[in-house]
Formats: sequence, structure tokens, C-alpha cells
Amino acid sequence: MSKFENAKAEIVSEKTLADQWTRLSTFEVDYTDSRGERHRLKREVYHRTPAACILLYDPKRETVVLVRQYRLPARLVGETSWMIEVPAGLLDGDQPEAAIRREAMEETGFRVRDVRFLFKAMTSPGSSTEVIHFFAAVIDTSDRVADGGGLAEEHEDIEVLEVRLPDAIVMIEKGDICDAKTIMLLQWATLNVASLK
Repeated sequence: MSKFENAKAEIVSEKTLADQWTRLSTFEVDYTDSRGERHRLKREVYHRTPAACILLYDPKRETVVLVRQYRLPARLVGETSWMIEVPAGLLDGDQPEAAIRREAMEETGFRVRDVRFLFKAMTSPGSSTEVIHFFAAVIDTSDRVADGGGLAEEHEDIEVLEVRLPDAIVMIEKGDICDAKTIMLLQWATLNVASLK
């Protein structure tokens, strides 16, 4: 029996603080804890739409395709503004697999053939509703049918990188890659590389 069996939470109020690119709201919640004590909690939540990301792996060359792009929040916490990441994007109303095929093409120029769903995860459940769907796909050089680099109308300015998987792991250890979804997929690849042939 879980200690939280008798705990409960009731949303008392919600107020929108900002609603531009994504909505930010503040909540008041009446929370009855596992000891039966009641508290009024205040929380802010960033309402993010679902997203998807993908590990593109070339088993012949033992490389992964990554992208580098500008990220303001990284700069605000003292990291490099140009983050190295796996290709990713919002679903924009599409099913996760369709969305990640579109994003892979837009960002990297790689046409994805067989896509494998791996798992989904919440990236920061204490403050964000974001759910990311994680995928992997095997590629080779013939699958690169465009330059990639993102969409000009979305002001995307993306550099496409091809990195050997062992080198990408070293980049995590050195702090050159610090994006959570990218670390998760690269670690998954290290554990499951035999299934990506």
C-alpha cells in the first residue's frame, strides 16, 4: 500500500500569467498530504504542447546525426547558447511518428525510413506539461536528400553534425552535450546499439 493512497489534490484556481509562444499560468492547489494535513500550494506551470525527438544512427559509419541551434535559456544559466541536440520538434497536431519524420527532414535533410518508437517522458514534471516521444531510426548516406538546416519562415538556423557515437558519449562527459533528451537517446543507443543494425 502506497503512503500516498490517502493524499489528494484539488485545483482551487488558475490564472494565466502569459500567453504568447506558450502559456504560463499560476495555480492554487489544496493538497492533503500523506499524513492527512492540508496545505494551500502555489505552483506555476508552463503549458507545452507534445513534442518528439529522434536518434538517427548510421551503423556502417557508427555515427549519429545531431543538430546545433541557438537556445536562450541555456545562455541564461551560463551554458553555451548553441546547444547540440538530437532532431526534435513539436507535434503541431500530427501523430508523433509523422511529426518526427517531418522534423528530421526539416532539420537534417535525412529522409527517415523505418522509425522505431522507444518511450515517452516528461522532461520537467515539476513545472512543465511537456511530454516528449522518443524515436530511433537507422539511416545511411543515401538517406540525406536535402541540406536540412530548419525552416526559414520559422527563423530556424540549424547546423547539422555527424558524430561517431563513442565521441558523442565523450561530449556528454565533457559537458559539450547537456540537453536531456539528447543524453537520454545517446545513452539508450550505447545500451542498445546491437539492435540498431
